[in-house]
Amino acid sequence: MMKTKTISHVTAEQLLAEYKAGTSFFLASPHKTLLAQGIFATVPTDGYEHKQMQILEHVKKVLQDAKQHGISDNPIVVGAIPFDHMYSAQLIVPSEVKWSGPLLFGQLNSQIEQNVTNEYEVKPVPSPQEYENAVEQGLSRIKAGDLRKVVLSRSLHLASSEKVDISHLLRKLAVHNPNGYTFAAELLSEANKASETKGSRTLLGASPELLVSKSGLQVIANPLAGSAPRSEDPEEDQRRANALLSSAKNRHEHAVVIEAVANALRPFCKTLNVPEEPSLIHTETMWHLSTVISGELSSPSITSLELAFALHPTPAVCGTPTQLAKKAIQEIEPFERGFFTGMVGWCDGEGDGEWIVTIRCAEVEDYSLRLFAGAGVVEGSTPEEELAETSAKFRTMLLAMGLNNDILK
Repeated sequence: MMKTKTISHVTAEQLLAEYKAGTSFFLASPHKTLLAQGIFATVPTDGYEHKQMQILEHVKKVLQDAKQHGISDNPIVVGAIPFDHMYSAQLIVPSEVKWSGPLLFGQLNSQIEQNVTNEYEVKPVPSPQEYENAVEQGLSRIKAGDLRKVVLSRSLHLASSEKVDISHLLRKLAVHNPNGYTFAAELLSEANKASETKGSRTLLGASPELLVSKSGLQVIANPLAGSAPRSEDPEEDQRRANALLSSAKNRHEHAVVIEAVANALRPFCKTLNVPEEPSLIHTETMWHLSTVISGELSSPSITSLELAFALHPTPAVCGTPTQLAKKAIQEIEPFERGFFTGMVGWCDGEGDGEWIVTIRCAEVEDYSLRLFAGAGVVEGSTPEEELAETSAKFRTMLLAMGLNNDILK
């Protein structure tokens, strides 16, 4: 049986350079960088609705087995979990794990200035007009009193005659999003889950949103809700930021999410700190309302994955009430989200770990990509504004691909 190597004396830039599409899991946060390669074991997760406790037990058992076989003193499970519990998660114990500090982006910039730009055929699903109609449907349900919020998304299907260079895309995402979470996770087909053959698809992205992290007894969640596109003009950019912070509609949308996240975490915590006012954070393309919620867990046996399951999906990516919002999404959106608005991350044998909300992302398969973007619909939303917001959110992936929003027209 293969012994897992856990290596920490390497630079984050080396880990990024060593990433290989098809066999690697990569996650760079503002604090550390993880590269996991190969497969020691997989965690069975098929159709896991109402079976989250079984998955947690499977994870615990697989990690214990890995430790008993000398794989590592503290083995980890890594992978991705979809938006809808009816679909399989992708969780593995890797055969090699490497850790480092955060990426030093100044050094990376000069290394990847050369652009690898494919030409793409673009198909929006749904069309912009159909998306605006979907927002109208969401507003009608909110007006009827069934919902407080529903998150509605759209996708872009891009096809190229040349194979997508996933490694280059990952490097570009890392450089353009230094304050977020850059990730790449293989989405293995049933046929190759047990082997190290090439995954059929790769989940790739640069999310600004931490679902939850756990270290010892410390837990942190950083929900984002309420957004505004950025401007290249500094004065206009600051005006948009100020307008977002003072927007009653966006603050209401944010408050709904914070209330739900805090309520989900309280049963696990001895103490929980929830700031009264949101703050502003930004990516290269968006402003967001942000609240950092922190607490002390009541027991060290609570794992990061258990906390992630308790939080997922938050109203930031689904809506509220959760089940009604999910039903509305299934009825209104004309595509399956897959791993978009799910979560990606890791959990070790001691329960520590980090799970990221899977947004600003794409699923890549050979010559094609599926990009996703969503917007929270609440009372006061307009179809035109939500369409503009989703267009702005597409920019994270489009910029990494050397494209601009002109392809959305």
